[in-house]
Order: sequence, then C-alpha cells, then structure tokens
Amino acid sequence: MIAGHARQQPDAPALTTGEQTLSYAQLDALIDRIAATLQRDGLTPGDTIAIDAFANNAYVALFMGALRAGLAVAPLAPSSTPAQIGTMTGDAGARHLFLDAPNAAAVPADITGHGVRRIRLDDSTDGDERLSDWLAPEGARPTPVTLGWTHPFNIIYSSGTTGTPKGIVHSHGLRWGQIRRAEAAGYGPGNVTLIATPLYSNTTLVVVIPTLARGGHLVMMSKFDTRGYLELAQKHRATHTMLVPVQYQRLMDYADFDRYDLSSFTFKACTSAPFNAALKAQVLQRWPGGLTEYYGMTEGGGSCILYCHLFPNKLHTVGQPAEGHEIRLIDEDGKELPREPELMGELVGRSPSMMMGYQNQPEKTREAEWFDAEGRRFIRTGDVGRFDADGFLILMDRRKDMVISGGFNIYPSDLEAELRQHPAVADVAVVGVPSKEWGETPVAFVVRKAGSTDDAESIRAWMNGRVGKTQRLHALRFIDELPRSAIGKILKRELRETYSET
Repeated sequence: MIAGHARQQPDAPALTTGEQTLSYAQLDALIDRIAATLQRDGLTPGDTIAIDAFANNAYVALFMGALRAGLAVAPLAPSSTPAQIGTMTGDAGARHLFLDAPNAAAVPADITGHGVRRIRLDDSTDGDERLSDWLAPEGARPTPVTLGWTHPFNIIYSSGTTGTPKGIVHSHGLRWGQIRRAEAAGYGPGNVTLIATPLYSNTTLVVVIPTLARGGHLVMMSKFDTRGYLELAQKHRATHTMLVPVQYQRLMDYADFDRYDLSSFTFKACTSAPFNAALKAQVLQRWPGGLTEYYGMTEGGGSCILYCHLFPNKLHTVGQPAEGHEIRLIDEDGKELPREPELMGELVGRSPSMMMGYQNQPEKTREAEWFDAEGRRFIRTGDVGRFDADGFLILMDRRKDMVISGGFNIYPSDLEAELRQHPAVADVAVVGVPSKEWGETPVAFVVRKAGSTDDAESIRAWMNGRVGKTQRLHALRFIDELPRSAIGKILKRELRETYSET
C-alpha cells in the first residue's frame, strides 16, 4: 500500500520527526533498500528482527522494510533492563538488533549475544555497525514475497508490569483488520497523525499502521512534552492523535493550552489505561474534534469503543463492543455468567483481532484462553466489569488488583474515584497490602495538588467517613508522582513493594 501511495502521491509527506521529513517516494525507496539488505543477509519470511530505539523516521522505515521482506518485527521497550533486552532478543529469535546511541550504550554487546548483529539506526558507531554502511546501494530492490493471513507481523513484548515480559504475536490478518476500519476514522491522504507514545507499544501501532496504509502523514515525537506537542499540532495542522490518559491530563493542566489553535483535529483517541469521566468531559469541552476511547488488550480478543462526543452521558463507561467483537462474563471458576445489567464478572473476548499466542510460551497462551460450550476461543482479560442496561461496559478493576479484605471484595477504582473528590487530591492509586487481621487491606498513594496543605491523616479520615466499614483505608501516603509505564499504566506492583519495604 505504501508503494501504491509512492506512485500516486510521490511528493506527499509520509514521515516527519523534528525537521526531517520523508516523502512517500523517499520512504518507499528506503523500504526497498532495507528489505533487499535483510534478504542479502539471508533472512527469510518468518525470521525476526528486533529494534531498541526511540521513535524516528528510520525506525518506521526499518519496520516497514522488514515487513516487505516477509519478516516479523520485535519492537523492544528502551526502558527495559539490559538483561531483559537480551532475553527478549533471544526469545524473538532475532538475528539483527537495531539500536540508537542511547540504547546501545545501555545494552552491552555481550548482553545481546555473539550471534546477534548490532546495527545503529542513527549512524552512530562505538563498535557497532552503522546503518548507512549496512544498507545495500541506492536503487536496491527486494525479491517479492507472498504472505498469508496468519503470517507473523510483529512480536510485542508486554510492558512487564507483572514481571518478565511475554511476547505477543500478531498476524498480518489482525493488522489488516485494523487497516480496513481506518477509513471510518478518517484516515487517508491529507490526514496528519501526531503521535507521542513509543513505537514498541501496540497503542501507537494501531494509529501508525492505518495512517501509512491509507496515505496519511505521520508526525512523531521521540518524547512527549506538553508544549512541544501543542506546537507540533498547531504547526502541522494535526487531524488525528492517540494519547494515553496521563498525557491528556497534562495537556488539560497546561496553563497555555487554550492559546493554541487545535481546530484542525477531527479524531482523538485514547487507550491503555483508565480514562476518568471528568477528564473526558474536560477534553470534549476544550479540544475541538471527536474523542474516542478504546478498551482492549494487546493480546486482542474483545474490544469496546466509546464515542465520547456522541454519548456524553456514558463517560463513566468504556463503550459498547466493537462491530464483530463479542464480550462475555465468567465467574472465578471460569463458568459463563448471564449478561444481565449490573452482574459482575471477568471479561473474556472474541473477535478477528486475537493474538496468535505468546512467543515460546504455550502454557501462558493456554492460561490466557477461555473456550465456550461450543469450543470457540476467547481471550481472558483479567479485568472485572459489568454491563449497564444499555449494553455499555463499566470497568471495575484488574482481577489481580482487587482487594479481598475479611472475605469482602473491594474494588480500588471505587475508592480512587471517591478520593478524587477531595480538593487536595490531584492523582491517586489504591492497592491492597497484606494484613494479619483481614488478609488484605487497602492503602492509598496520593499526589497532592500544588499548594495543598492537607495532611495525610485528615484526607484519610475524610475518606473513611464517606465509605463503608469494609472499604476504609488502612493508610494513606503522599507520593510525588505515581509510577507509570511508558504508555501510562500505573505500576501498582511497585507501589505494593514500596509499602512493604517500609
């Protein structure tokens, strides 16, 4: 599809990072060179390359070039430890690892293994091969390959919030399904997609791939900051974006937000972490264009969509199941529950967008699957939720984050929503910690609003006076900033560990 756009609109911008822009003709030629070079090195369809770098034009061209050669891509998180990079590279079976200078310095060659070829995407060196030296001559073209529906497209490693990252294998069929839906979201020639989330995240790829497949212009930030994002949006007349909730919050909190001209936006999306109703309402009020929230997992399964601009009275939900997606509820024993309003259970989903499985981990794959009475395969989300009378899904919590205190189920999201009502609370996370008396008990970590002088005990007393006896907080601690992954997920495991260490 990119080659087609290169023929139809050769001079149209395809990729921009900073002051560097590649047209579709330039991008297509670079993709050809990369694919031809990978084939020259003996890589064949089904092989994998790994990338550990920050977002830029060369990264995207490399990703697309690998696909053109029939390879799968394993984009790795730069925030991973050197040992994790080595483990993930080996797990993916990657023979080539592409890095930029900061990440190459953080990952010694002996970590990635002697059989892995290290190439610098940014043409830096320090012992590794430079991209410009590795590439085949200009004009090189690859041998065409034929790909099937189930051919691996990428291996995305989970963020590691629950331990060692697992490789989630996506197929070309899954990605093609996303491309087919892109036209309805307004992707096409003339659209400008601004991204400020990392390229190793599925959150980012679900807008990157449709943008390029439909001939749009992709503008990338290597690292998000509020002022830089707004300046780029205004400069490029951005029409589309994907942000995570913490980024929306920072933009809404930015004092000069309303001074920027954002009237070009038609499509704003959000996913990856809980998006509270008050923040959605604020974005709708202050930022032109529609706002769409997606609920789902990198593993795929069932997804929900909430068109916030069309259903302003449903902002407390994550919307309804997407077309062709089925979501059911199961109990703790894995038995299906009737879909009745307010009945709560773990969510399992089925759709054309489902992972092939976890790379080299068949047991983990089986643990993630659930089969109905007819033997149809669903993916378990680990989330607890319920449907309202109109079929909109209300999320409660991750099942593993639910606190069981004295035999009662306590949902941290309920306590967090209540705590946000306090005028001194800017951000909050509630976790369960061990208790000799109750088994578990809830503890809140609170980020205070600037200028607040309220002490922790007064906020805890205020909170405990508003909830039932079983929901009362055992402790409340102030924290400067909640620990989050690169795509905005609160790392509750780290909070539990922080509490247990003191």
